[in-house]
Amino acid sequence: MYNITELTPDCDLHEGLVLNIDKPLNWTSADVVRKLKYILRRIGYRKIKIGHAGTLDPLATGVLLVCIGRATKQVEALQAGRKEYIADVQLGATTPSYDLEHPIDATYPWEHITRESVEAALLSLCGEREQIPPVYSAKMIEGRRAYEYAREGSEVEMRRAHINIYGIELLDCNLPNIRIRVDCSKGTYIRSLAREIGEALNSGAHLTSLRRTRSGDYTTDKGISVEDSIRILESLKKE
Repeated sequence: MYNITELTPDCDLHEGLVLNIDKPLNWTSADVVRKLKYILRRIGYRKIKIGHAGTLDPLATGVLLVCIGRATKQVEALQAGRKEYIADVQLGATTPSYDLEHPIDATYPWEHITRESVEAALLSLCGEREQIPPVYSAKMIEGRRAYEYAREGSEVEMRRAHINIYGIELLDCNLPNIRIRVDCSKGTYIRSLAREIGEALNSGAHLTSLRRTRSGDYTTDKGISVEDSIRILESLKKE
């Protein structure tokens, strides 16, 4: 297994490499994998395995672990790692997707909300519990993605997931907007958490930005851009 800092032209990437990609805004996780797969083929790795460990929504940025070669065997273990996010949430309004992918569909009073009530709501949402994923998500239901049903206008029942939110820190409170840091288990949907925050405050809420700052032992301060990862891989081109 190689470390990104140890790569040399004589390395064989089939041995395994985990890239800590800082996913850009508006890219899907699959977009990142597809781009890097293209580069790998171009430098001579036509049949090498590649995949990511933990999906990030297109409107989210931050840590996306891309596994290459034998590192793909570690995907499940890497996905199980604890996660940290920085999220911006707007109170007083909801959207069908719980984020900015769709326009606001309902507004609610928020003038009764105070910093103290926000902190109390955040504390009430911590711990082990069940969470309902967004309908607009990649969850599989009878062989199809949930968002496919949602886009068709079909009603679908989302199965509750067991999650653990270890802590939520209120970083900024400029009502009706708040910024939070979330320390949580795999499978936690921060979009759903935003929705839950609104409900806990007798209002509505949706996510306006999201950045994954940690996944297991990997953090954004050690992450690399897609462009830098391409440059590094291209330096390994086989003759």
